[in-house]
Amino acid sequence: MSEYIAPLKDIRFAMQELAGLEQVVALPGCEEASSDVVDAILEEAARFSGEILSPLNAVGDKNGAKWKDSVVTTTPGFKEAYRQFVDNGWNGLGCDPEFGGQGLPRLLSTAVSEMWKAANHAFSLCPMLTQGAIEALMIAGTDAQKAAYLPNLVSGEWTGTMNLTEPSAGSDLAAVRSRAEPVGDGTYKIFGQKIFITYGEHDMTDNIVHLVLARTPNAPEGVKGISLFVVPKFMLKPDGTPGERNDVYCVSIEHKLGIHGSPTAVLAFGDNGGAIGTLVGEENRGLEYMFIMMNAARFNVGLEGLGDAERAYQRAVVYAKERVQGTEVGVRGGPKVPIIKHPDVRRMLMSMRARIEAMRALAYVTAAAQDHAHANPDEVARQRGQAFADLMIPVVKGWCTESAIDIASIGVQVHGGMGYIEETGAAQHLRDARITAIYEGTTAIQANDLIGRKIAREKGATIKSVIAEMRAAATALDGDLAGVGARQRAAVDALEKAVSWIVDNFAVDPKAAHAGAVPFLHLLGIVAGGWQMGRAAVIARARLAAGEADPFWAAKLATTRFYADHFLTQAAGLAEAATTGAAGALAIADDSF
Repeated sequence: MSEYIAPLKDIRFAMQELAGLEQVVALPGCEEASSDVVDAILEEAARFSGEILSPLNAVGDKNGAKWKDSVVTTTPGFKEAYRQFVDNGWNGLGCDPEFGGQGLPRLLSTAVSEMWKAANHAFSLCPMLTQGAIEALMIAGTDAQKAAYLPNLVSGEWTGTMNLTEPSAGSDLAAVRSRAEPVGDGTYKIFGQKIFITYGEHDMTDNIVHLVLARTPNAPEGVKGISLFVVPKFMLKPDGTPGERNDVYCVSIEHKLGIHGSPTAVLAFGDNGGAIGTLVGEENRGLEYMFIMMNAARFNVGLEGLGDAERAYQRAVVYAKERVQGTEVGVRGGPKVPIIKHPDVRRMLMSMRARIEAMRALAYVTAAAQDHAHANPDEVARQRGQAFADLMIPVVKGWCTESAIDIASIGVQVHGGMGYIEETGAAQHLRDARITAIYEGTTAIQANDLIGRKIAREKGATIKSVIAEMRAAATALDGDLAGVGARQRAAVDALEKAVSWIVDNFAVDPKAAHAGAVPFLHLLGIVAGGWQMGRAAVIARARLAAGEADPFWAAKLATTRFYADHFLTQAAGLAEAATTGAAGALAIADDSF
């Protein structure tokens, strides 16, 4: 079974040429990310992901986490790999140096995260949730909470979780019923049950820091009455080390379709008198703080989609080169050939590869926008970066994960019947990818956020400026790229039409707008991905014209043309589905289904 090999050439290209690495590392606080440092980190991350994490991926699938008597034992090898991960400093790559982090740009940590997720999706979830906890405490935690928890969370000595969902409160967080009763000494006793808690219990660290949504006694109903609490698995002794066991226990773990190496816990708080927690930030602002974690998690789940897709593609390519079957089309009496010679297999592989390159480019450009939003000294540039990131994060999450499911499914198809057999490994990527379009907010939740908060609320101001950039970029697609340019301009026209419809109709016909939200999200993802692929093609053409012989450049032109022909051509249909076609979802009575 093949192992993951990080696609460093395309990763570097997307970082440097499309996301503007040079401009990012020039930002205040990013000066340590010299070209030598970036190269060294990418090379070592590629080695660690390929040699340490990738071999454990199938092991985790076959020998997932186990629960017994409130204790969770992770997959054999995970604990040792996590110790290496921590000892090598990977957990603190993008964290604040004040608490032991390395303070490196989001763009760089994004590229490294893609490698973790591609090599071992299940393993990567643990540090991902910890990063979310770190961000929430950085923004809303007290000085005492930061001092107590952040150094060990940043280093990875402890891990973090986010506890939102309850049996009666899935995506509707207004229904949260966990309660927090004040003790009188500044602490609270937490009571309730939380479900779907990723790495809510495990044996890889000696403490787990839970961030928990709960209601105080006099809290108002709905989302305005939710507070956030930090509840450690072990209470801290005066010297800051883990001490007495807190009253939070894992009562079971879920049996899932995929990501078997990642324990998804059901946690019971307060069954033995109350779990002790402290308030994070202000009372009744918990959902606001939790969405700090959620937004970071949503972007990272988009990277999971990218990673799963890349891994499925690599496995499919290896199989297509090795599997000999049939003669080459048009060659009478020829020898048996590897299936990569067959036109439809090539079409499938190109369908996978072209979308992966577009997904990577869009994700990295969005990561760079987050760096500018955080560190650019110019206020206008910060606002522009934040607006672009806010617009694109639901697209990166929704489009990349939905695409990954399809790409992983095509990977199974490339294998033919053997893809349906677990031993080839192709099926695992499909099973693992399937959750990505669900957790941290389903695709519909991302799409509703996109059309409501990110477009209708501001009358399309940000997306209209992005559309103007897309049009400007398309003017460079001339000469031998004129066909790509024509596809891009037609796709942008379709996108603009759909945006105008949303702005005009969101308030007057909200049901129709929401019925078309997911097709619109796909439309924006495809067009934004094509925008980045067009930029890439212009660069590749210039490199070839300058005499560079690296086949990477010709391949980039080929994937761009394929993307334009096979995906940008879908834009007009998606625009129709998102606008006039949306009413079809509302056309019949409930009891007719």
